[in-house]
Amino acid sequence: MLSWEYPPQNVGGLGQHVYDLSRALGREGVEVHVITRGSAELPSYERQHNTYVYRVLPYQVSAPDFETWVAQLNVALLERALSLPDVLEGVQIIHAHDWLVAYAARALKHSRRLPLVATIHATEYGRHNGLHNDVQRHISDVEWWLTFEAWRVLCCSRFMEGQLRSIFNLPADKLRVIPNGVDPEEFRYRSGRVERDYFAAPDEKIVFYVGRLVREKGVQVLLAAAPMILAEHPRTKFIIAGQGPYERELRGLAERLGVAPRVYFTGYVDRETRNALYHWADVAVFPSLYEPFGIVALEAMAARTPVVVSDTGGFTEIVQHEVNGLKAYADNPRSLAENVLRVLRDPGLALVLRERAYRRVQREFTWERAARLTREVYREVWQAYLHTPWRLERERSARFLGRLQQLWVQGRWCVP
Repeated sequence: MLSWEYPPQNVGGLGQHVYDLSRALGREGVEVHVITRGSAELPSYERQHNTYVYRVLPYQVSAPDFETWVAQLNVALLERALSLPDVLEGVQIIHAHDWLVAYAARALKHSRRLPLVATIHATEYGRHNGLHNDVQRHISDVEWWLTFEAWRVLCCSRFMEGQLRSIFNLPADKLRVIPNGVDPEEFRYRSGRVERDYFAAPDEKIVFYVGRLVREKGVQVLLAAAPMILAEHPRTKFIIAGQGPYERELRGLAERLGVAPRVYFTGYVDRETRNALYHWADVAVFPSLYEPFGIVALEAMAARTPVVVSDTGGFTEIVQHEVNGLKAYADNPRSLAENVLRVLRDPGLALVLRERAYRRVQREFTWERAARLTREVYREVWQAYLHTPWRLERERSARFLGRLQQLWVQGRWCVP
């Protein structure tokens, strides 16, 4: 597997996906080697459970932009891979995660003559609701190139399947939908050093968001809904956990709306704090404008926190309105406020939603299921690969050369 992020170096959810999937594949009997970005503080190699992790340091050459840095990272990833001939000798599948490793993945595919599987976690087109400049068009081109080179393309939702078919004209038989999973044990609350009083007063309701602070995550919609929520529940605290380039704009918006005293931007929170906030929250809100899957909703459901999400992308498939959560119209503060207020008004509804959601997580969204489906794709690709004409021809050539060598050793054939 090739991935530009892997715990503890996480930018979004991609790194955690690779970590959880590789562990689950290991339990399914698949030997996984992950080549990823490292740092001076992290070991260059370690074995984690059944996963072998190789970390590389990006080149310390000045890069004028992010795209150049990505290209340099790919060369470093490729160098690391080629320095592992014994590992590569046993590899059957190359699995690339997103466009940021496309160059290295393609080079390994063609140099080793091995099949490539790619997972597309999100698209540049979807993130920006179109392609509006040369950088976005370049990234989208690389995404298309990776899907073209891949034998199979994996995605996490029917929504993403539709996007990939529409944006890149991918044939249906090349795509496989494999939902993400979540481990409820990772979100279990354990009392410890974190106290609720750090974040909210005892009589305050907590509305909780956790995730990246970027425009497509829709925190601005939650802030716009806050005055309507506070009009009915003035003792409500909005806790926004996470980091991102949109934070300054969000803080400014909270000030302009007059809700800044009721909003707490925590910055990055560790797992213990996150789990405690899920436990204390009256409702978890995820008002995304674009969401390929929406694993944060699964995490809240696994933590037994009632969820309100925007009716978009993968959220639409995870959350059933009034069954295991509530859905608001996307980019609609009034709709969001009304649904949050329903949960705050009715503890009985909140209890029913969270328990149904928890049962669905346990039944349908496990990493074990994701690993089994991924392994089936690997087997399908490998079997097809074994029967390609060039592969059969190479095997015939190898058998012929092996027979000549045997005759040479036996003295029954010689060179004149």
